[in-house]
Amino acid sequence: MKNKHYEVLIVGGSISGTALFYELAHYTNVKSLCLLEKYEALSTLNSKASSNSQTIHIGDIETNYTLEKAKITKRTAKMIEKFCLKYHLEEKIMFSHQKMALGVGEKEVRFIENRYHEFKEVFPYLELWDVEKLKELEPKVVYSDKAQTKVRPEPIVAMGTSTQYTTVDYGAMSEALVKEAKASSDIVSDVFFNAQVDEINQREDKVFEVRTVDGTLYTADFVVVNAGAHSLFLAHKMGYGKQMSTLPMAGSFYMTSEHFLNGKVYMVQNNKLPFAALHGDPDILLDGKTRFGPTALMMPKLERFKPGTYLDFFKTLNFDLHIIKIFWDLLKDSDIRNYIFRNFLFEIPIINKPLFVKDARKIVPSLSVDDITYAKGFGGVRPQVLDKEKEKLMLGEASINSGIGVIFNMTPSPGATSCLGNAERDMNIIVEHLGLEYDQKRFLEDMTE
Repeated sequence: MKNKHYEVLIVGGSISGTALFYELAHYTNVKSLCLLEKYEALSTLNSKASSNSQTIHIGDIETNYTLEKAKITKRTAKMIEKFCLKYHLEEKIMFSHQKMALGVGEKEVRFIENRYHEFKEVFPYLELWDVEKLKELEPKVVYSDKAQTKVRPEPIVAMGTSTQYTTVDYGAMSEALVKEAKASSDIVSDVFFNAQVDEINQREDKVFEVRTVDGTLYTADFVVVNAGAHSLFLAHKMGYGKQMSTLPMAGSFYMTSEHFLNGKVYMVQNNKLPFAALHGDPDILLDGKTRFGPTALMMPKLERFKPGTYLDFFKTLNFDLHIIKIFWDLLKDSDIRNYIFRNFLFEIPIINKPLFVKDARKIVPSLSVDDITYAKGFGGVRPQVLDKEKEKLMLGEASINSGIGVIFNMTPSPGATSCLGNAERDMNIIVEHLGLEYDQKRFLEDMTE
């Protein structure tokens, strides 16, 4: 059978790939789109609800965000909300909880108070909550005993809100994005499952050939790879991004046996640590049970809970003296070294729960070992990107634009939250490269405030 040719082909059927699929279908005059997904369904890896914290990271309570980053993240995060409201997905895949950044101890209390006054200009809905208010909103955060008679000894304060959408099932959102994209009946919008891409090459006529492991050939004028940790793997195969390496970080969670928190409670981030601070979230999959996490563990494979990908990891790591230097710089800092060792212990049965509870008690002082269980099957892998030229860990999303019609995206935090904003960026590149028409006015009306 002769292969089909598409104007744009997207590799990866998770939230980033489906966001671009949707935006191209709705806001450009593209005539043919193809989405290739490695597995049997959309979002079977990091975008499914059990693999992430289900959070819309807007920048208001993420204490490792600068004000400038928060302004950028706010715009892209609001796109998530606007999409879900446009298709009446609130209380179906998007939910509203209260959320807060909690400061514990005098130093963190001062930090939260100062940050509140700085960030309120960008997020006017933010409130500052003292102990008395927290007794109403999140009593388990305040009391050190289960009977709720003893207030914890440390001073605490929180900044937060009860008025915003906070939580999304990104796996379900991926399905909604594809559904609405395919509703544009005047274009070809094919989606193929069990289509693992093996290699991408450009012919002399500038057309790209995309071949899957079963030998199926697809051709396209433009290719975007949104394949998580495998994006850099495929980029390296084409000779791009050799100055980059991937460090896969796995995050695990612990689940409570009953309802513990009414909303999202985030701790103050240690800026020395490039990984997410521990937080507690009501889990939308398990009827309000509270999920604590994530832990952070380097994993020598590109996909969690899937067989293989060990060899892919070593190829993508591209190990050399630059990588040794990056690891040395990270591990010589005692905060980072102790953090990494402690998170390794969180994965070891018997000792993991008592150790984890010690950390989680900063959020819920009365939490006991009997209150939590290791959440088997929960958690994913985030591809933290290493810059070998600068010999440092890159924070935030990384993208490689070849300039010839192929883009490779790696999406660590805030990842899913930025999907529609990252898709907007790529859509603009595609429109210019292919000479497409783009209804920017309608896009901005639909997607931005």
